[in-house]
Amino acid sequence: MSADHTLLIVDDCAEDREVYRDYLSRDPHNTYEFCEAALAEVALDLFLKQHFDVVLLDFYMPDMTGLEFLGQLQKRQSKVSSPIIMLTGQGNEELAVQAMKQGVHDYLGKQHLQPEILQRTVRSVIQQSHLHVALHKTREQQRLIATTALRIRQSLDLEQVLDTTVAEVQQLLECDHVAVYQRAEQGEPTIKAELGTRCGPPSLFPTGNEKGAVPQDALLGQTYAADAVEPQDYRELQAPIVIHSSPSDRGQTWGYLVAHQCAKLKAWQPEEHSLLHELAVQLAIAIQQSELLSQTQTALEKAQELSHFKSQILATVSHEYRSPLAAILAAASTIARHGERLEPDQCKRFLGMIQDKARHMTRLVDNMLVMHQCELDQSRFEPAPMNFLQFVADIVEEHREISPDHVLILQVSGKTSGCWGDQGMLRLAIDNVLSNAIKFSPQGGQIDLHLAGDATHITLSISDSGIGIPTKDQPDLFQSFSRGSNASHIQGVGLGLSIAKACIDLHGGSLGLESEEDQGTQVFLRLPKHPKGVEDLVA
Repeated sequence: MSADHTLLIVDDCAEDREVYRDYLSRDPHNTYEFCEAALAEVALDLFLKQHFDVVLLDFYMPDMTGLEFLGQLQKRQSKVSSPIIMLTGQGNEELAVQAMKQGVHDYLGKQHLQPEILQRTVRSVIQQSHLHVALHKTREQQRLIATTALRIRQSLDLEQVLDTTVAEVQQLLECDHVAVYQRAEQGEPTIKAELGTRCGPPSLFPTGNEKGAVPQDALLGQTYAADAVEPQDYRELQAPIVIHSSPSDRGQTWGYLVAHQCAKLKAWQPEEHSLLHELAVQLAIAIQQSELLSQTQTALEKAQELSHFKSQILATVSHEYRSPLAAILAAASTIARHGERLEPDQCKRFLGMIQDKARHMTRLVDNMLVMHQCELDQSRFEPAPMNFLQFVADIVEEHREISPDHVLILQVSGKTSGCWGDQGMLRLAIDNVLSNAIKFSPQGGQIDLHLAGDATHITLSISDSGIGIPTKDQPDLFQSFSRGSNASHIQGVGLGLSIAKACIDLHGGSLGLESEEDQGTQVFLRLPKHPKGVEDLVA
C-alpha cells in the first residue's frame, strides 16, 4: 500500500530519527514514506530533487544550525514549498519566535515529546499546508480567469473573440489542441475557431447509449472529460457554451469549448475542469454581447436603408407623377372646355390618354407599396392551388390588348399542372417582367414566352429583341431604383425587376437574366410547384 505522505527527517542523531519514525508509523490516520539526512547539506540537496509533504528539522546540526539551514534553503529556492517543523533539545522561546519568522510552521521540544503530540502536529501542519496551497491555487485560478475573461471580452467582433479564447485556453491548460464548436440544428457541429494540431474527432453531443457519448448533464453546464477514448491516444475536456436570455432561464447550448491532450496524456484535474467551465461562461457572455451588437448594427443598417428607400419613394413620386398628372389635367381640361366641339375620335383619344396615365400611376403606386412591404419584411404570402398555364395566358392576353404594336407568342412544354402560388405576388412578378420586355422594345417586335414544367418546378422565360442591358449594369439590376444606363430616354423608375425578384424569393424560387446591349434580354423565372410551407397541405 502506498504511503499518504512523504516526510524528510533532518537530524544527526540516529536514535532521534528512529523515535520519530516509530511515533509516526503508529499514526492511525496517516501513513508516511520516510527519507532521512544526518547532515544539513545532504538535506539541502534532497530538497532540490524532490518535494516533501513535511520536514522534521533538528535545530543543532554538525554543519549548520536550523536557522542557517533555512537561510541556505531560501537562497537556493525562491519559495520554500515544504512545511517545516523544527525540533530542539533546548527549549527557547526566543529561538522559536525567530524560527517562525523565517518560515517554520511549528516548533517542538524533544524533552517531553509524545507520540500523540508529534502525530497531531505533523497532521496539522500538512493540513494547513494543503489548505494554503489550495487557497493559492484558487486565487491564482481566479486571477487567470479574470485576466483571460478581460482579454476575451475586449473585442465585440465574434471571430476575434473566438480566436482569443482558443489561444488563452491552450496556454492556460498547456494542451495540444483547443477548438470552439457551434451546434447545428441538424448535422455535425461546425468549428468556429481552433488552435493546435487536432488529435481526433471530439465526442460531442449525446447521440444515444454508444460508447463515448456525452452525458445529458454536459448539456446543462457541466464540463465533461473523455479520458477513455478508444484508441487511447488522446484525452478530451469539454465545456458547453450556454447562452441565457434571462437570469432565470436555463439557457440554450450555443456550442462547446473543447481541449485535447495528444503528446503527453494525463488525467484532467478538478481545477482544469473548473477553469474551462468558467472560461466557457465568459465566452458565452462575449458571444451574446457580440451577437447583440451584430443585431443592433443590422437593425441600424436596415433603418438607414428604409430611410433611404422612403426618400427615393418621395423623390420618385414627385418626379414621376408630374408628367402623367399634367397630361391628365390637360386632357380633362380640354374635354371640359371644348367637349361639345370635339370630334368623337378626339374625345376617345383624350379619354384613352387619361386612362393610360392613370393606369401607369396606379401601377407605380402598387409597385412602391409592395416594395415597401418587402423592405419591412411585412409581405403577406398566401399560396393556393392554381392553374399556372391559364394564369400566364390571361396575363399575356391582357398585354396583347394594351400593346397592339408587339407580337406576344406563348409556347408551352412539359407538365405545368399541380402548382401552388400566391397569385397576387406572381401577377406582379410576371407583369413587371413582361412590361419591361414590351417597354424596352420601343420599335415593336416579337416577345417570346416559354412556359415549361417538370415534376417539381415550373419555369417561365420571357425574351425580347429590344435595347438590351449593358454588361456593367447587370449586377445591380435587381436592386430598387436601378436601371440600365442606356434606358434614360424610356419612362420608368427601376422597380420592376426588384419587385419581381422579391415576389419570386417569397416562393423559394429564383430569377435570372441574360442580356446583350442592342440584342435583347431574356429573363428566367423558376418556381417550385410546392413552395415552402405548403408541403403538409399538399400531402
